[in-house]
Amino acid sequence: MQVFGSSGTRGVANEEVTPAFALRVAKAVGTVREESRLAVGRDTRRTGRMLTNAVASGLAAAGADIDRLGVVPTPALQAYAADEGVPGIMVTASHNPPEYNGLKLVGADGVELPVDALERVEAVLLGEQSAAVSWDETGADRSIEGARRRYVESLLGAVDRERIADADLTVALDPGHGAGALTSPDFYRELGCRVVTVNAQPDGQFPGRDPEPVPENLADLGRLVRASDAGVGIAHDGDADRAIFYDETGEPIDGSASFAALAAAELDAGDVAVSAVNVSQRLVDVCEDVGADLELTPIGSTRIMTRIQQLHEAGARVPVAGEGNGGVIFPRYRIARDGAYTGARFLELLADRSASEAVAPYDGYENVRVNVPYEDEAEREALLAVAEAYAERAADAELTTIDGYRLDYGDAWVLARPSGTEPVVRVYAEARGASRARDLADGFAEALRAARD
Repeated sequence: MQVFGSSGTRGVANEEVTPAFALRVAKAVGTVREESRLAVGRDTRRTGRMLTNAVASGLAAAGADIDRLGVVPTPALQAYAADEGVPGIMVTASHNPPEYNGLKLVGADGVELPVDALERVEAVLLGEQSAAVSWDETGADRSIEGARRRYVESLLGAVDRERIADADLTVALDPGHGAGALTSPDFYRELGCRVVTVNAQPDGQFPGRDPEPVPENLADLGRLVRASDAGVGIAHDGDADRAIFYDETGEPIDGSASFAALAAAELDAGDVAVSAVNVSQRLVDVCEDVGADLELTPIGSTRIMTRIQQLHEAGARVPVAGEGNGGVIFPRYRIARDGAYTGARFLELLADRSASEAVAPYDGYENVRVNVPYEDEAEREALLAVAEAYAERAADAELTTIDGYRLDYGDAWVLARPSGTEPVVRVYAEARGASRARDLADGFAEALRAARD
C-alpha cells in the first residue's frame, strides 16, 4: 500500500499530513462507503482539530453525515463505530512524536479496515476518482456528547470488577497527555483502585514526555510507583490503544513479558494466538506449553486484525493476539487494541500475586531495537538490498521473510524491516543475554549504516 502502512497513514502535520491531504482521504472514504454516516474522533495533538475539520469537510463533500466524537481514545471511536454500525476515521499519530499526525480508518464493525478495503480507498484517492455531490446532498455535521463516558461504561461492563476491587490496588497511571487522560483515570477509580497520576493533563504539546510508552520516556512513572507504594504502573501512548506496565518496585515490565502473562491466562489447547513476525520467544513458549498454535503476520495492527478475522471465518478460536509493544487484542471483547482494557485485564492477574510475580515466568530474554533512518526512497531501497544480502549470508540461522528479514538462531533472533509509519529501517533482536541481543542488533544495523553512509 502506498498511502496506508502497517497502522494507518502518518507524517509530520502540515507538511506531509496536511488539511488538503486529509480532505482528499476523507472524500475517497466517502466515495467508497456504503453507510450514510461516519464517526470522526481525534487524540489530543495540537493539529488534531485542524485535520478533523478537513476530514469532516471531505466526508460532507462526498455526501456523508458526520458524528464528531471530539477527543477520544482510538478504542473509544472503535467501540462507538461497532455499537452504532457506522465506519469511522480517527485523527491520530498514536505513539509518534508531537509534530506527527495521521488518519486511521475503521469499519462499521469497529475493526480497523483490512488491507483490501484500504486498497479500495487508495485506488480512489490516487486515481483522483472521489465523488462530489450537489450542494443539497452534502452531509450534515453533529457533535456527539458523552462518547467518552459511554466508552468507560462499556469497559466497566467487560472486566471482573469484583476481582479487581478485592485486590485493593494502588495504580500509578501515566496517560502521557494523550486521549487516555480523559478516560483511564475515571475507569480505574471506578474499578475500585486508588489512582495516582503523572502527565494526566490532556496536552497536544506532550510537555511531560513523548507519546511512545517506552522506558526512556517513563522515568516519572517509575518514580511515582515507588513514591506512592503502588502495586503497578500503567502507561498509554497518545491514543491510548496500548498499555505498558511497571512492577511494584518501579521497574519496567517488558511488553513481551506482560503479553505472555496475559496470553497464558487466556490460551488453551487447540486455540490460536496471532502475533507479528517480531514475536518474542516468550509467546512462542506459552503456546508450546499449552498446546496452542501461533500464527505470524507482517508487523502492524491492520495485518494482525485481518488475520484474526480470517481465522474466525475458518472456525478457529483466537482468544488473544497482538504485539509486545503493549498493543494486546482480546477478540472476545473487541478486535481492537485497547490500552485501558488491557490494563484492567492485567489488574485481574494481580488479585493473588504481585506484578513482578505475574511476569516472573517470562523473564530471561533481553530485547534491543535500533532505528536506521533514511532520507528518500532510493536510500530505503538500498538499505533493504543490503538487509537481504546480509540475511542470506547468515548460514547458521533460519531465515523468515514474512515481513522484512528475520534470522532465527535457536537461542536468539534478529529482524530488520522498514517501518510502516516512519522513514526508518527497524532492527529488532532478542536473546537470553543483553550482550548477545545487542551484538545481533548492532551487527545488522552497522551493515545497513555502512550502505547508507
